[in-house]
Amino acid sequence: MKKAILAITLAAATSLSALAQATPVDENKKAELFIGYSNGQVDTGLDSGSSVNDFFEDRATFHGFNVSGVYNLNRYFGVKGDISGTYNNKRFDGDISVGGTPAAIGFDTKSSLYNFLGGVQVKDNAKSGTFKPFAHALVGAGHARTKITNFTCTPGTLCAAVVRPDETFSDTGVAGAFGGGLDVRLSDKIQIRAFQVDYNPIRIDGNTGHNVRFGAGIVF
Repeated sequence: MKKAILAITLAAATSLSALAQATPVDENKKAELFIGYSNGQVDTGLDSGSSVNDFFEDRATFHGFNVSGVYNLNRYFGVKGDISGTYNNKRFDGDISVGGTPAAIGFDTKSSLYNFLGGVQVKDNAKSGTFKPFAHALVGAGHARTKITNFTCTPGTLCAAVVRPDETFSDTGVAGAFGGGLDVRLSDKIQIRAFQVDYNPIRIDGNTGHNVRFGAGIVF
């Protein structure tokens, strides 16, 4: 009797083992969520030259966040949604001429730039390997906003006619992000985004801003 029970137990264990081996194992990551820091080099509209240094000198540095989600259709291709927001606060002081009379003005600016994008990502989504380079192409909308505060002017009687303090300017246009980066796999659930670099053009009011977006963070 004991031999019969042992034989049945061994047979059951063998059957379960065979069934487990026959059941396909999902070796690809189905989805991912990125949360990280975003550094925007935002086009100021200046054009001081064609060198690399000139390119970045013509841009203002914005700091903020970047969040994206990807649903992977297979091992290599996924559908991606991406949101980023970056901010810059700056004080301007200078001299102007009003009717031939010199005047000194100053004001603070609070600027923000948002991207709301969607598109595709190419990446090896296998649950193996350490280094995971990726590329993406995203399009959508960009929203720029600048608020002017703490306006000062000397003499005040001259400036009041030409400048209105505490104004807000905002506009929305077509935007894109074309680039990629490198993720480093720590486990099946966590990767570190070592870097991300995007060309981030935004077309607003008939003009195209040639921005660059950098990023780093954690991928879940």
